[in-house]
Amino acid sequence: MAASVALLTAFAVPAASAGVAGAGASASAPTVNLVTNPGFELPSPNLADWGSIPGWNCTGGPAEAAVATTAAHSGTSALTVTPANADSTGECAQTVAVQPDTTYTASAWVRGNFVYLGATGTGRDVAPAWTETTSGGWQQLTTRFTTGPNAHSIRLYVHGWYEQGPFSVDDVRMDGPAPAPATAAGSIPTTDKVVFFTVDDGWTRTPEAERFIADHHLPITAFPLPMPAGTDPDFFRRVTSVPGSSIQDHSVSHSDLSKLPLEQQQVEICDARDAMTRLFGTAPVVFRPPYFAWNADTLQAAANCGIRTVLTADADFSWGASNIWHPGPLQPGDVILMHWTDTLATDLPRALAAADAAGLKPAGLIDYLR
Repeated sequence: MAASVALLTAFAVPAASAGVAGAGASASAPTVNLVTNPGFELPSPNLADWGSIPGWNCTGGPAEAAVATTAAHSGTSALTVTPANADSTGECAQTVAVQPDTTYTASAWVRGNFVYLGATGTGRDVAPAWTETTSGGWQQLTTRFTTGPNAHSIRLYVHGWYEQGPFSVDDVRMDGPAPAPATAAGSIPTTDKVVFFTVDDGWTRTPEAERFIADHHLPITAFPLPMPAGTDPDFFRRVTSVPGSSIQDHSVSHSDLSKLPLEQQQVEICDARDAMTRLFGTAPVVFRPPYFAWNADTLQAAANCGIRTVLTADADFSWGASNIWHPGPLQPGDVILMHWTDTLATDLPRALAAADAAGLKPAGLIDYLR
């Protein structure tokens, strides 16, 4: 863990900015393609849902949408959608982080009859681009839009039309300014006498830990992986029911993201964001990198997924430990790492006792990041 702390220090930003990550890109920010997996070339992360297409949510699931490795527009793969019935348009979409009052250009190469490309949630009406037929070849659709004053994410979609047969999509783009990278933090700057309890993963869920959280009215920031969260979502709803609690992003596969290129890191973070949003109704704004391993690409990938803060910790009370990675006792703003394990029911009271000894109380992390 010492290496992780050293890595955090190497990339850390001034403490005063740690709570306001991703506050908007400068006017000189480069124009980039913000789409996750734009060419349908990226592999699914380990532990991803069977049949999922990285970066994309398709209404018909694997029964309708698949990655084809023949006759792509470019590269080796394209998306092919075959609507399963007369009531389906075969829509596939993804959430893209944007800035208010900013112009973006969306485009995609499509093949088929009555294929549409558009965006919703922009804050302004956007007419989709569409084609009646591509006559068997590839055709590029393009639409341009300017976001409204309150827009921070949009939904980019492609779909066919009722009873018009299969269609294909490749090389999707949404070009605009790159968002400012997320902020890295191991603690939260505050003079309030508070600490923050964070609990990762989610594979082992015990009634004893749940009971301790409820009995002590503890605000918990949970960072579950999508697979255990999807297995037992009611558990995570219960243990984060105390005001100030929240459920945040911990990647899809719990891989060392520092070993992955930016594009694959973006899949890991965005797909986990989508899973948490789908399960719990609120999009995460904090990302906990597995193993505390991250790099500059992680900060940019997180920002591209609408994440403001990449959060590690400065104390670890997991599996019977009581490690504080700075001199002395716990301090205001410290973030404490724990895990959903069979020891959590004893880790929590030990962490609470350490906080009490330092004159600190657990508080809701999300309340201090707004």
